[in-house]
Amino acid sequence: MQYRHLGGSGVRVSEVCLGSWLTYGAAVDEERAAGCIRRAYDLGINFFDTANVYARGEAEKVVGKYLKEFQRDSFVLATKCFFPMGDGPNDRSLSRKHIMEQCHLSLKRLQVDYIDLYQCHRFDVETPLEETLRALDDLVTQGKVLYIGFSEWSAGQIAEALGLQRQMNMDRFVSSQPYYNMLGRGIEKEVIPLCQREGIGQIVFSPLAQGVLTGKYAPGQPPPQDSRAADPNANMFLFLNDETLKKVQNLRPIAESCGLSMAQLALAWCLRLSNISSVIVGASRPAQVEDNAKASGVTLSPEALAAIDQALG
Repeated sequence: MQYRHLGGSGVRVSEVCLGSWLTYGAAVDEERAAGCIRRAYDLGINFFDTANVYARGEAEKVVGKYLKEFQRDSFVLATKCFFPMGDGPNDRSLSRKHIMEQCHLSLKRLQVDYIDLYQCHRFDVETPLEETLRALDDLVTQGKVLYIGFSEWSAGQIAEALGLQRQMNMDRFVSSQPYYNMLGRGIEKEVIPLCQREGIGQIVFSPLAQGVLTGKYAPGQPPPQDSRAADPNANMFLFLNDETLKKVQNLRPIAESCGLSMAQLALAWCLRLSNISSVIVGASRPAQVEDNAKASGVTLSPEALAAIDQALG
């Protein structure tokens, strides 16, 4: 496993991060979740990402329970805050009240004394940005949070926040958690250049496009019965159309020529950029963790990168 700095900070995170969205505490039973977490740690993955809203706190409980088996300073633990955690008017947002309360609840569920990386799960247009940033700065000062980040913010929102942090001498963001993969490259135009200049690293989610880039979904065929796409409640799949699936199948000979699985090719493609600190993968079986972890340290040749662009049009 190879490690990269989290943005311009001094902390190093594994190039592959194990996440828990749609998996632990929900679709994946606890025994298999434990196996994935333990295998990830054994493979050198030191970066684990979750959020308070995943399965309404259950994902944090599972992650915390099994990370407790390892020495606390040997891993980097990330969680998030923003989305509703209840039905009350203050059970959501990036208000000072919600951030402070949810941070304390996350600490309890994760069974830790501090959170390595605390992230704003989305931008909050209803809360003054200065209020949000001061609350995060106070958590850092209190030692409950070591680093701060955000997820899915626009370049304009990032720039505004950095300006306030600089002006008021507040602790600065070190990470961005955006959606990014071969089929979704929206952050390349503005977000990555800004973050590169400002010392903010990307921790990308859905690098496999919710499994589409693994090649397991074939055009003209129903999804495999053991896949999330076969679950009628899983309605978040963006690319299950034959036109896209045919393009993805064009990647198979490229992966084979590189000696990689389709998943490894997709992850290595993301990691080709120096501004990507880590790629977040989900796993329901330890074997998936093992396959994904092998993408770390892979360098794709210019010819392979050109072939990927051509295959996807």
